[in-house]
Amino acid sequence: MLVQRLGAPSDFDPLLERVRDSRVVMIGESTHGSYDYYRLREQLTRRLIAECGFSFVAVEGDWPDCDRVHRSVTAAPGGALEPQLALGQFERWPTWMWANAEVARFASWLRVWNVERPEDQRAGFHGLDVYSLWESMQAIFDYLGEEDPTSLEAAQDAYRCFEPYGKRVEEYGAASRFVSARCEEEVVRLLARTREHALSDGPDRFSAWQNAEVVAGAERYYRAMVAGGPDSWNIRDTHMQDTLDRLLDRYGPDARGIVWAHNTHVGDARATDMAADGMVNIGQLARERHGDDAVALIGFGSYRGTVIAAPRWGSPPESMVVPPAREGSVERRLHELMPERAVLIFGGDQPGWVTDTADHRAIGVVYDPSFESWGNYVPTRLGERYDAFIWCDETTALHPLPVPAAPGEMETYPAGV
Repeated sequence: MLVQRLGAPSDFDPLLERVRDSRVVMIGESTHGSYDYYRLREQLTRRLIAECGFSFVAVEGDWPDCDRVHRSVTAAPGGALEPQLALGQFERWPTWMWANAEVARFASWLRVWNVERPEDQRAGFHGLDVYSLWESMQAIFDYLGEEDPTSLEAAQDAYRCFEPYGKRVEEYGAASRFVSARCEEEVVRLLARTREHALSDGPDRFSAWQNAEVVAGAERYYRAMVAGGPDSWNIRDTHMQDTLDRLLDRYGPDARGIVWAHNTHVGDARATDMAADGMVNIGQLARERHGDDAVALIGFGSYRGTVIAAPRWGSPPESMVVPPAREGSVERRLHELMPERAVLIFGGDQPGWVTDTADHRAIGVVYDPSFESWGNYVPTRLGERYDAFIWCDETTALHPLPVPAAPGEMETYPAGV
């Protein structure tokens, strides 16, 4: 194991050397609201794109929202001249995950970097998640209305299945034992029509196909969510990994991707108690599909600080105090052993605390610091869960952009990650 103190940008050199030849680099976060994680992740991502030729960034966000950012950062026709304008259109709660000053700074840099290069060499920005059923449906209508009006009927039939539930698609799940067979059939028909279009070249056609995949994934997700258990979580993470693989195919045989998501998605589930509960995640799936040597998983963690989160689902975000990590946790050990900021690169001889199981903090968009004594932690074998780990002893809250927040939808365990 190598430990490198972090201070100057060049201190990432050992980590960059470790991951530069990977096809997929996943960079996590133990919260969705810490400035330090976003800032350090941005610095590493810039170098992966500029120095190592990575093709795109794919985030734990909705495809339609992120597609507007993609069009802006790649200077595509119709894209916003300033990426912050595209980020300001994010409406799905929790907006602060991506509509924040830290992502806006990275997106502005990416646009400047891209416009100096040919269109086919520009790095993209995409969403992996499954929640945007209505937004994706509207995007399909818009596309088919211009490109293939004869296929609108398939989209309208799918729309009618969900229309009685309005924006409350979780209610569709509750009623799915009565209506899901017909809706599933209509969604599959819509997916087949848009997939046919996507076989022809063109970014709009690929985006329409992906929106249809989101509709199909959302239908399965909300149906499984009501039943409880790990199925809805697994549907979501499998959808995200499938989207990542489609992007790698889309960008070509030499394409390489960077993923931004919570540690709970990025860190291999087999090194946690998630495996015993029957749960998988994108870190595990990527290793299984592409091989351990082609995938680099990087986690984040801290001992204490402040974070942007919400006290309950759908409520406004606020800055909260993250108390010192509890006794025996990964974070307590690192607080005692590591400098204020460091990167740990696993491999070779490793101390017992890296290979042993210890509690590892995971804070979602919903957070209650009073739960620290019994919740908010995932038993983890750190050196198996990640290939590297970035340590920040104390963190500060990130800076959300002033955007309107829509009500949140139901989420699977762990809450809001």
